[in-house]
Amino acid sequence: MDGFKRRKEQKKRNILEASLALFMEYGIQKVSISEIAKQANVSQVTIYNYFENKHTLIHEVFLYYIDKASSDFEKIVHDNIPFPEKIKKIIFNKREIANQIHMEFYQYMMKEYSTEGNYIEKIYVEKAVPYFTQLFKDGKEQGYVDPNLSDEAILFYVQMLKDYIQREEVYQKILPLTEDITSIFFYGIIGKKEKDGS
Repeated sequence: MDGFKRRKEQKKRNILEASLALFMEYGIQKVSISEIAKQANVSQVTIYNYFENKHTLIHEVFLYYIDKASSDFEKIVHDNIPFPEKIKKIIFNKREIANQIHMEFYQYMMKEYSTEGNYIEKIYVEKAVPYFTQLFKDGKEQGYVDPNLSDEAILFYVQMLKDYIQREEVYQKILPLTEDITSIFFYGIIGKKEKDGS
């Protein structure tokens, strides 16, 4: 990629990052293009050169956010740390996001998530399923996940959670419970038990 293209890509990333930060804090409606321009250190004209209108920008921010979350999850899965540390990181990550995300932006994302053939579904199939499979393979090898549990059963459980969360009456209430739900998923309702001798 030549210098011009790289600068162009960087400028676009700055706009997406600035938009994401503002949407996370203030929601979507309250944030103006001029505020995004100021935060990204570009002109409003530049934003419209990259994104046709605010609606297009919001959608692009949504895609950017999903890619970022997927990349963060991948880093944790491939991190060279013990399985329990990976789980702690995943739970902490979920808690951080739940505490930071503005309800309006979250509702927008979940509405997008519940539409047929959505981007989250695509990322789930292409990336999340292999990451989960790798994560639980590591857990079994390190003696933290029951080796008798089939990957199919675990992924079926993940799919049930995912499908349930896509329902509007559910996703409107789920954000404050994110950390608890993630903990139950990984530790069960009995809770985390330290391994013998640790």
